[in-house]
Amino acid sequence: MSLGLQREQPALRFVDPAVLARIDNLDLLARRVVDGFISGLHRTLHLGVSTDFAEHRAYAPGDDVRRLDWRVYARTDRLYIKTFEAETNADVVSVIDVSRSMDFASAAVTKLEYAKFLAASLTHLGARQRDRVALATFDGELREWIPPAARHRDTILRALDRIPAAGGGDAAAPLTRLVDLLNRRSIVTLISDFYSDPQRLTDSLNVLGAAGHDLVVMQILDPLELDLELRGDDVLEDLETGERLAVDPRAMRMEYRQLIREHTRALEKICTERRIDYACFNTAMPLDHALFRYLSTRARLARRR
Repeated sequence: MSLGLQREQPALRFVDPAVLARIDNLDLLARRVVDGFISGLHRTLHLGVSTDFAEHRAYAPGDDVRRLDWRVYARTDRLYIKTFEAETNADVVSVIDVSRSMDFASAAVTKLEYAKFLAASLTHLGARQRDRVALATFDGELREWIPPAARHRDTILRALDRIPAAGGGDAAAPLTRLVDLLNRRSIVTLISDFYSDPQRLTDSLNVLGAAGHDLVVMQILDPLELDLELRGDDVLEDLETGERLAVDPRAMRMEYRQLIREHTRALEKICTERRIDYACFNTAMPLDHALFRYLSTRARLARRR
């Protein structure tokens, strides 16, 4: 499926994290992000075969010729495909890391705020598509669980609005626990900075995959964490342990950048080997990048089901 974006200037201001941070109503934020984003798409990404007609689009090589609209061809001498809204009713689960390391910001929003914006948008999008939506939060253990239901959109948005950052982060045990709570095959989007040994995730990801769940891993990092653009000597503090370390960023920047690249590549390699979609975003990146990646993933998952 060819996926295209046609961005409209009025919608763009609602996907800039700096602007989103000034909207104090998460429900309003989710609606504006998703509705503005969807209005900029060339066509709906979540399409399939059902009884609800969506729209026509131009025929492209490889399209199913059985879906050609011959009446339109007779009138226009052009080939068009009929597309229909899919009625998949999937379980869409957002899983968010709420550990203290997520409460960091050098840009307009913290990693946790960005994760909340993203989860709220995915929840609103799922509810809009008549999916059952769910939410799980974790630090070293599973903190909150709202099970999948079509009516849980508002419950999830209220939960996201009040979630604080607390505790140390380790996704392995919470994900293993999550397997027992998911009764149906689900689309599980895991949102975290993943400041732990990527190999510790392996067993949990294997268990989720073996249970038939489709996984999407979104790593959220602050721009400073990616580049270590500091000036002069500074003191870095571990938000989870409180440990402080005096550093000279100029002396260690190259080594740090190499280490962070190795860390993200190790996580990406683990995901790729398990056919898990992986993407890394920084908190200064407009939210439409994350949404587009997620919808592209859903389109691929729909073709595999």
